[in-house]
Amino acid sequence: MFHYVSKFASLLLQPLNWIAILLVAGVILLFVRSQRLRSFGRTLCSVAALLLLLAGWHPLPEVLISALEDRYAPPTSDLSGFTGMVVLGGVFSAFDGRDRLQPALGCAGDRVVVPIPLMNQYLDMRLLFTGGAAYPAPPINAEATAARRYFQRMGTDMSRVLFESQSRDTYENATFSRRVPTVDVSKPWLLITSASHMPRALATFRKAGWNVTPYPVNYYSLYETSGWSYSLFRGVEAWQLVLREYIGLAAYRLAGRL
Repeated sequence: MFHYVSKFASLLLQPLNWIAILLVAGVILLFVRSQRLRSFGRTLCSVAALLLLLAGWHPLPEVLISALEDRYAPPTSDLSGFTGMVVLGGVFSAFDGRDRLQPALGCAGDRVVVPIPLMNQYLDMRLLFTGGAAYPAPPINAEATAARRYFQRMGTDMSRVLFESQSRDTYENATFSRRVPTVDVSKPWLLITSASHMPRALATFRKAGWNVTPYPVNYYSLYETSGWSYSLFRGVEAWQLVLREYIGLAAYRLAGRL
């Protein structure tokens, strides 16, 4: 139930949806008989336009994203003591190539790019990819299926790669991966996921009993941002990421998952 509620809530966490709702409601009220309601409709349209303009100013959400991304840094010392890497899904675009047998990397592609040289450098290190079908509908193949094709095409030694294909969110990544045969959560593992997602993922995995060390990848925030930077696309994208991660952290704490 938590998973379906979170997927529905994700629709409400998209700033453009808020703006669209305000705009549609405002336009509808412009055609009613009541002068008071028509006035309120004009106010809603004005608020929607103002929010749309403000959404393009992205330095503020980028500061909030940096606060998440800068909490942990990837280890720089020798990694030979680690049993393997746990790589979280959310990598392959569900509706762009997966059904055509061409795994399409999404915006979090570094999660499966970074592990390959580590596998080549540390020949005893294993990799566990965890990711099922996160979308409630329509039914699609598990993301782990796309991951398997990807690692095979990259020439990875598949005898060292494990897959978990039932999980639909971070909590299930942590709990379902424990059941994969030969996985020992007491041994040291690297946890690989996007830097902004690392605070929630790390706390969830440790709460589930994993002995994991963070290895953040896929940094979103810019190294240096001008206070006058403006981009409607990047601003909306940044706010959506901020809302997803901060509200996700709060929801996981309330649910006792952290």
